[in-house]
Amino acid sequence: MNLTAATIRLVIVDDHSLVRDGLRARLSVVPGLQVIGEAASGAEALLLAQADAPDLMLVDVGMRGMNGIALATVLRERHPLIRVLMLSMYDTREYVLSAIRAGARGYVLKESPTEEIITAIGVVRAGGTYFSAQVAELVAQGGSAQSQLTGREHEILLLLAHGSSNKAVARQFDISVRTVETHRLSLRRKLGVDSASELLKIAVANGWTSL
Repeated sequence: MNLTAATIRLVIVDDHSLVRDGLRARLSVVPGLQVIGEAASGAEALLLAQADAPDLMLVDVGMRGMNGIALATVLRERHPLIRVLMLSMYDTREYVLSAIRAGARGYVLKESPTEEIITAIGVVRAGGTYFSAQVAELVAQGGSAQSQLTGREHEILLLLAHGSSNKAVARQFDISVRTVETHRLSLRRKLGVDSASELLKIAVANGWTSL
């Protein structure tokens, strides 16, 4: 993927120095991509976020102390303009959904080829979401969030995810606003999220819709 249209300022966050060294070596030579710092912990990453305001942080999930999911949550609250892309060895559905709920815009496996990591960085920096094919399949397979939802809940989720108000959804299905609110509470209970942006991330990760 060509990133030369605009330089992306990136921070690598991983508690293993060999991993950071390898990522820096692979990514520093990419035109349009500038590795401006490294962090060995969540606390160091927050200091860099405050001092250098990177465009994107490439974050390991399984760090000691503050893990990547906790870091993504704090970044979303304190530095909402910084995009978070998870790069992890963990390919379990629970980790992926937790990362989405924390505000991560993508999830790529460490075994992914360099070209896919570069593509994911470009997509996430541009405001999109990116999940490795294996990750997206894991999220969507048996026991997925979709299997927990009724047909109507699924329809309402898609409308809410794309920004429809409760009133607009009520008009769409000729139901009361209170009924929409009841469905919304059920979605929150089943999926653990409520905002339109969080619903959209889950819908994209499950392959129910696209941006």
